[in-house]
Amino acid sequence: RLHPRKPPLEATDNRDDAGYLDVAVSDVKHPPVQLSPMPEGLSSQQVVRRHILGSIIQSERSYLESLRRILEEYQSPLLEANPRILSPRKIQPVFYRLREITQCHSMFQIALASRVAEWDSSEKIGDLFVASFSKSMVLDVYSDYVNNFTNAMALIKKACMSKPAFLEFLKMKQASSVDRITLYGLMVKPIQRFPQFILLLQDMLKNTPKGHVDCLPLQLALTELEMLAEKLNEQKRVADQIAETQQLARSVSDRSLSKQLNSDQGSLVLCETLIETVYGERGQVLKSKERKVFLFNDILICANINVKGPLDISSLVPVGPKYTVKWSAPLLQVQVVEVGQEASQETLFQLGGAKHPGSAWKVILGPPRLYQELQDLQHDLSVVEEVTLLVGTLQGTYQNLNTTVAQDWCLALQRLIRIKEDQLQSANKCRLRLQVLGRPDKSGRPVSFMVVFNTPSPLSKISWVNRLHLAQIAQREENTPGWFCAEDEGKTMSPFWPLLACRVPVFTTKSSDRKVSSSLKPALHNPGQFSAGCTLLPQGYLWVASGGDVTQGQVEIFSLNRPTLRPVKSLQVGAPVRCLEYVPEPRTSEEVEAVAFRSSTGVGNTICLGLDDGSILVYGSVNTEAQCLLNLRNPHSCPVLCLKHCTNFLFAGLRDGTMMVYGRSNGGTLWEPDSSRTVIVGPEPVRTLLLLEDSMWASCANSVTIIEGSSLATQRFEVHPDPMVTVAHMVRAGGGVWMAFSEGSSIRLFHTETLEHLQEINISTRVSLHNPGQKSMRVTSLLIHQGLLWVGTVQGIIITLPVPKLEGIPKITGKGMTSLNAHCGPVDFLVATSSTLSPELLKRDSVADGPDSACGEEDRSYSSSQESLPQSGSSQGEGGGKGRGVLLQYRLRSTSGLPGRPLTVRGDEASDSSLESLEHSLEDGSIYEFSGDPEMWVQGRPCERDGGRRDRGISAAVISGGRGFHRLREGTTERAGVESSETTLMMWELPLTV
Repeated sequence: RLHPRKPPLEATDNRDDAGYLDVAVSDVKHPPVQLSPMPEGLSSQQVVRRHILGSIIQSERSYLESLRRILEEYQSPLLEANPRILSPRKIQPVFYRLREITQCHSMFQIALASRVAEWDSSEKIGDLFVASFSKSMVLDVYSDYVNNFTNAMALIKKACMSKPAFLEFLKMKQASSVDRITLYGLMVKPIQRFPQFILLLQDMLKNTPKGHVDCLPLQLALTELEMLAEKLNEQKRVADQIAETQQLARSVSDRSLSKQLNSDQGSLVLCETLIETVYGERGQVLKSKERKVFLFNDILICANINVKGPLDISSLVPVGPKYTVKWSAPLLQVQVVEVGQEASQETLFQLGGAKHPGSAWKVILGPPRLYQELQDLQHDLSVVEEVTLLVGTLQGTYQNLNTTVAQDWCLALQRLIRIKEDQLQSANKCRLRLQVLGRPDKSGRPVSFMVVFNTPSPLSKISWVNRLHLAQIAQREENTPGWFCAEDEGKTMSPFWPLLACRVPVFTTKSSDRKVSSSLKPALHNPGQFSAGCTLLPQGYLWVASGGDVTQGQVEIFSLNRPTLRPVKSLQVGAPVRCLEYVPEPRTSEEVEAVAFRSSTGVGNTICLGLDDGSILVYGSVNTEAQCLLNLRNPHSCPVLCLKHCTNFLFAGLRDGTMMVYGRSNGGTLWEPDSSRTVIVGPEPVRTLLLLEDSMWASCANSVTIIEGSSLATQRFEVHPDPMVTVAHMVRAGGGVWMAFSEGSSIRLFHTETLEHLQEINISTRVSLHNPGQKSMRVTSLLIHQGLLWVGTVQGIIITLPVPKLEGIPKITGKGMTSLNAHCGPVDFLVATSSTLSPELLKRDSVADGPDSACGEEDRSYSSSQESLPQSGSSQGEGGGKGRGVLLQYRLRSTSGLPGRPLTVRGDEASDSSLESLEHSLEDGSIYEFSGDPEMWVQGRPCERDGGRRDRGISAAVISGGRGFHRLREGTTERAGVESSETTLMMWELPLTV
């Protein structure tokens, strides 16, 4: 039965609580959720889905039990204690909104029970999650709880120090509990709940066959949960940023700096506890000290950490640190110096750490010596290579003086060089070296000093380098501001929007009497993995081709291996280029099934160009030595409008409404001209192609034709009611495809399996610019990348709209941002490039790091809660207990951290006692075991099942092409100054994701 209760005391804050009903669920009327015995004859996927459902039931039951324990074992005894341990005024804020959260999940439990009872007939769960967690009241109560969490922990910590009876109460409760879990261990569970749901639903979706009734509901559920988690994550980031900035501002004695910190202009980007290291003349470590380093959008601050408190309590409950600013510098006066870059900058080593300007003590760091040794080896190798050539010209035969011996010398030196390069890279992995412009000396000359920090991990160092770089380019004129949103309240803005890093002209070498069409087509080559540089930009090559009303086509190749786009080569072709397609060398891994449509061959990297004369040119190299290897022609010389490849086939959409499909012979390295097959798509031109896992979507007029695999069977569906409208662009993310059209300013979202029309957005209403009297916007390019839908328009304006990043449905729910950097004509293309950090780069070499890893013996590390980096499964550290202690853990690694048995296709006999519920193992935090950082807690033992996981870092950029460049005025389409009318590329950098 449902028993109404009085509203909780927390509801006295003038908040509208009309949406909440305080209920108690009777175990008699609503018995615990129970899955019936497994019927016979189930498929392996059905068995796995049942096990995942069992995990959902068990984890929800465990979660509800934890919530009730907080209320019944902590809140109620504290409120009813006589004599009082704490006053009700202090108790209520600690447990703020927990009762409402419990109610939400009690109602979910009832709905889950009825769904589980009919599981074997329906096998549907996704819609239940959508119905239960898409309500605004769920977001409200969780938002209040998450935003209050840090405050609640601070109140508990303060009470532990001032009320010995309260500290004793907490210890007694933990000692008397079966699993010895602390109050903190219980209260952190709501923060982890939605990431756990997301993981379970991802597993469920992976094991849901195509066409299953639960497929679309699961994708929609993932979308809802991801949006909910992201909103909570962003609110926590902003709250923590404000709290950290206020803590620093209270410790600053410099009035101007304090005023700067308290202003609304500055925002905290990253802060972390790093180890500052000072070296002696022989490269030895003279001293090391913990520093808190704060990166704001305009200033870098280094502070001493002063932890003070009563000795008898500080060992259990350290007081939050106070800071003493050691130095601060404007960001533009700070430079990252990597190993080897300082060889020509001897003046950088005049100062060491705390030494004052003008000191005569010269500091020689260890890595420059390694760099000099590497240069010596390279010099010796060049000499030995010359000697080898000379030895080859000897007329006589001499012992130990022949070409074979000389080549052995070369090989030995090459091995030594590789070893030295590895040592240099290892020395650089966790060492952040900054050149800072200090105060001028007595003569007025500026003095620079070098500061060396050891970061907790290679990934931390890479994050610092990337954020410093982005914060500096964010201060350029074109990025202040770079984006505009009329609806933005200024509370939820991300640390960095995409930042315009550079813009370069294209086709400037053409003679002035020839007109160049602004119709650009791109192709990108990415090597996949890259090493860390100063800017951490993706690497590779960008091919840009011209098309339109010219007799010839031109291709310009740009290198992405520098901070700015750099042209490296131009190619002339016989006709205008209509499209390009980069074809990477197929993988020869076992994971690729031997299916004709997706099997692998030994072909190298190629780029295909579709021309106006019907030719398809295949180039065998993607760098400066591009050579044409093959020329494919269609029978009627019909212009090739679009190209798309899968591993063994090349699809070419033609202007006459047909599609040519070229295959490879067995073991062949190139497409076979004689193997071509023709697919009739429709009467109109085939405008665009989109590859899904096992099918190709081709657009023709207002319809899309789906070509299935190697059978080339077709299915057609209409996507726009007007037959005069053509599908011009298609992009896919998760379970949805966004489409833009030749007319109108609307874009439409369709489901990849059911082909259901899910959403329609009018771009002109989402543009944050006042645009009276101008024609409606038409979309000229689409791109989805890293949670943003990029839309290029005929007016040259670029809009971004937030979409989910996971496997759900890419619905648009957030506010649109308009770039104030625009083209003067249509945005011809938008293309994304990304690279993954080499795994070797992220491995910490403990031997190389040994002498410099001061304080490394402490088994703890720190991280900024502003950073909100991905976290491990159950609030536990990564290998060796050195996990980051961010409280908000919305991106869990795997289901191994969840309560209950591990998921398996086998039955109950698969249970392993060593993998039992984490609810009954040592938990990861203690309310009276804080580390020195007030936001962090000591980590418990790591989860061994996650031990093999490796961190990844992905660098990304977006490039647009179109005629000219101009700046828009904030809030209007008026131009703030046209700088160029020639064909231009603009490149936006995105923050490194780790």
